[in-house]
Amino acid sequence: MQFGIFSVSDITQDPTTGETPTEAERIRATLTIAKHADEVGLDVFALGEHHNPPFWSSSPTTTLAAIAAQTERLILSTATTLITTNDPVKVAEDFAMLQHVSGGRADLMLGRGNTGPVYPWFGKDIRQGLPLAVENYALLHRLWREDVVDWEGRFRTPLQGFTSTPRPLDDVPPFVWHGSIRTPEIAEQAAYYGDGFFANNIFWPKEHYQRLVTLYRQRFAHYGHGAPEQAIVGLGGQVFMRASSQDAVREFRPYFDNAPVYGHGPSLEDFSELTPLTVGSPQQVIDRYASMRDTFGDYQRQLFLIDHAGLPLKTVLEQLDILGGEVVPVLRRELAADRPADVPDAPTHANLVAKKYGAAPARQPRPGANRGDNLTDGTPYRDGAAETLAGGAR
Repeated sequence: MQFGIFSVSDITQDPTTGETPTEAERIRATLTIAKHADEVGLDVFALGEHHNPPFWSSSPTTTLAAIAAQTERLILSTATTLITTNDPVKVAEDFAMLQHVSGGRADLMLGRGNTGPVYPWFGKDIRQGLPLAVENYALLHRLWREDVVDWEGRFRTPLQGFTSTPRPLDDVPPFVWHGSIRTPEIAEQAAYYGDGFFANNIFWPKEHYQRLVTLYRQRFAHYGHGAPEQAIVGLGGQVFMRASSQDAVREFRPYFDNAPVYGHGPSLEDFSELTPLTVGSPQQVIDRYASMRDTFGDYQRQLFLIDHAGLPLKTVLEQLDILGGEVVPVLRRELAADRPADVPDAPTHANLVAKKYGAAPARQPRPGANRGDNLTDGTPYRDGAAETLAGGAR
């Protein structure tokens, strides 16, 4: 399994001091948080995408590339990339580039987002959210697998003889997670392509997300990708820890009560009972998250939200120390115990390359002296072969 953290990039007033960080301070703090996640042995750092205050991460790939340059092993991902309002051509280019500059330590989570006004800001109609998600991903999927693409759809201008550059690293696209908190059609989309499904299990009772994950697993098998138990599942989570549960609750309560999403709503106790939010000792977090397998089956990725609601940087770094030093090592052991041999490992670039090529060398695309030849000659690459031409998805 992979364990990591994700950030929604909120800039929130600290209710205990009244101070609100500047955008520059919060961005620098996020870089520090990601570097420390790498240092304490976590596997993944994921960053959301937003285009409105109080959030700052309008360009996740820029931030993730900066993190890639300052870390050694951390997989850089998103939580989420808006497949509805981003141009799939730009998504294809940006994440292939992130693959290259990170040495393959990149994947992405696609979703529709939860901010309705973002649609008109980018010239889209929110009433077309699901058709946009379906069509845009169908194009993105082809752009990463075909050297030359001809395309015509409902929501963007047609493409004729288009090549997305750079090609994915080793000609292996970034792994895609489809993220959802409520939409069965997104679980269906993930299953159709044999991609991963990420249930951001932080807002509602786990039974709600269990239904989505069960649907995804059933449809994954329906489309011939393997048994339901072989589907690739990720879960969100949310924790705050101190040595004693009383200290954790006392310290976190003002942040919970004023959090931008659920503040001024249910009590901390009620929300913790109804959702996977766990505020307490490291052992309480271990017990709660080790039991997720009973609800969702064996899964591949667990991400935690720990840096929101105005929590100061010092506190977030302390949470990372507890996660990396006390919680994740135990969860790794407990969730690996009795794990069936046919349950896939978490996806990485290395195991995707091995799956595609076996012992053979990976493709390394080398452009020819392209003068628009791809419009008539199949591919602008010197090593172009029949399986890389338009229509040769693999």
